[in-house]
Amino acid sequence: MIKVGILTISDKGSKGERTDGTCPAIKEILNKNIYSVEYYKIIPDEIEIIRKELIYICDELNLDLILTNGGTGFSKRDVTPEATMKVIEKQVPGITEAMRQMSLSITPMAMLSRAVAGIRKNTLIINLPGSPKGAVENLKFALPALPHGIEILKGTAGECAR
Repeated sequence: MIKVGILTISDKGSKGERTDGTCPAIKEILNKNIYSVEYYKIIPDEIEIIRKELIYICDELNLDLILTNGGTGFSKRDVTPEATMKVIEKQVPGITEAMRQMSLSITPMAMLSRAVAGIRKNTLIINLPGSPKGAVENLKFALPALPHGIEILKGTAGECAR
């Protein structure tokens, strides 16, 4: 099983002023035979809070995958990519490049995403949009490659070269 943490980044959500529809939408598309959601939290758009939460999930909980949602746009409060960049050790640009490229066939707004993906220790972190529709569309593009990538990261993958 791939152990997953979902981190919703939303000022209004963290204050209880908005219901989080994105986390349930993400959970809905994760195959229950492959993914186990072990952690979920809503936090405000504060770079230090996001940074500390990502470190906690990676270093203390040792989850395999963190899916953030929210804070990837142009608003002054959108700082999820910056917080993610502060904690990752390796970037994985192919994931977000593919998500943006494939999303462009749905909406030209995809080019405005600042999402990043990267690795901290044995955890893959992927930033998703804050809207349920955008998060699900983007995650669907990444899902086919994630189990193999996480197996490689965990050292449990078989021979890749043929």
